[in-house]
Amino acid sequence: MLGLFSKNPSHPLADAREAKRILGEIAGREPLGAVEDASAWMESLAGDDSFKLAQRLDLIFRLDEAAVVPARRLGRDYPALGNASRAQESRHWQVGHGYWQQLATAYLDCIDRHRAAGKEGIDPQLHLLYGRLVNALAAQLKWDQFHYGPVEREYWKTLGGIYLAAVEARLAQKPLQLYAGAAETTVEAEYLKVLVFHAASMDNLRPLEIEIAERLIAYFLPYFSLIREVRKENVYWVDVAKALPPTRLARVPEITPTLRFFNGTRAVDAVQKTIEQIRGEGRVPAGINLGAQYAVETVIPVLQHLAMCWAPKPPMRSDVRRRINAPLRVVNGLAKVHQRLSARSDGADGVDSWVIEDVSLGGLGAQATISNPDWIRIGGLIGVQPDGGENWLIGVVRRYVRTGAKQAAVGIQTLSKVPRAVFAEAGGLHTEALLLDVPEVGEYARMALPANALEDKVALLFPLDDKNARLHPREILVTGPDFVIANFFVQSFS
Repeated sequence: MLGLFSKNPSHPLADAREAKRILGEIAGREPLGAVEDASAWMESLAGDDSFKLAQRLDLIFRLDEAAVVPARRLGRDYPALGNASRAQESRHWQVGHGYWQQLATAYLDCIDRHRAAGKEGIDPQLHLLYGRLVNALAAQLKWDQFHYGPVEREYWKTLGGIYLAAVEARLAQKPLQLYAGAAETTVEAEYLKVLVFHAASMDNLRPLEIEIAERLIAYFLPYFSLIREVRKENVYWVDVAKALPPTRLARVPEITPTLRFFNGTRAVDAVQKTIEQIRGEGRVPAGINLGAQYAVETVIPVLQHLAMCWAPKPPMRSDVRRRINAPLRVVNGLAKVHQRLSARSDGADGVDSWVIEDVSLGGLGAQATISNPDWIRIGGLIGVQPDGGENWLIGVVRRYVRTGAKQAAVGIQTLSKVPRAVFAEAGGLHTEALLLDVPEVGEYARMALPANALEDKVALLFPLDDKNARLHPREILVTGPDFVIANFFVQSFS
């Protein structure tokens, strides 16, 4: 391997001893620093044309190998930054997403150079090159989903083009080990994994759930297959040669040589059995590698989500949606909603302007203008006020898709149309809370509180409409980044 290096390039990585030292340092650093270093060296290679193609590809392979473990750990750790500062979260995302994008670009550049110059001694490496490239594009998509897109259509054409190149070279189904210690795979399996990932509707999941879903998809992938034939059991289709993502099969598309189908029927059965096993044993089976230990309560909802997305019939909307187009005022978070409802804040300060696209009994869909910084998160509590309305509604963001640099489509589940802001006392501690239901003695009422304000068996006392209310906490219904919604038993209200 060391003999590959010519004496001509002056780049530090051209020196075998220096390259070994640099790569060793990258592999040994903490994730963020390692990925930043690998990106910097990748960028320096891209700007140096003195390397022969075989040298260039070998160095990219070695940089990839040195950084793959830190880069994966960065992806695993990123969801935990939800409570960190926006600057810290943004930096991690830029580094993580940027690395995989840069790696994919470097591999694509090698393919372009190979095609332009003809055979130049890298034919034996093409199999690994295709596999590593699809893997890098898959990681790039996951980081895109951490920010809920947008994913450019050209991405799908690039990804499909690599798969078709592997098919043409008869390498798509040839066994392959991407990295040392990794399980055997194929280029086709890695491509299918990306298709299944997209079919799992990640715009409904939080970053931690996206990370878990990706790991679960790898586990259940053997239950999927990519086929050419039109069959009644097909659920999704993709035209590999077109700049289109995989799509649920509503009707048979135009038949082309590059049309492929896949379905998750067998996977749904396997997921259901896994859920039963987890509930029975109270733990995730040892054979499922999630990269970390997660509570059963965290994993099961992700499994249920995957089963719903892969089912032969798409989930039906529980309520009819009515298309409208009207302005919508939006405030973010329990504290700001409380300020609005308690008349401690007015005017346009802290209010975003969105546009309602459709409404139903259970919620609404809106086109959002992404403010700076972007605060929209799956599971976030928001207050909304339709144009012309006087009261605020309380909702939770359930779907989030970036449709442009400053635009997004947001799905909101309505929790309350009659919320009230209260100042409550809990065991001598005072807290701001939102009462979501009209309290009736002997019945239950939901309340939203700051995440650290709910204490078991500690009653909430607060004045409301010249009356005093005493409510006792029962079960938790919803948890969010900075709030919790629980059922409370109304002991007294008089």
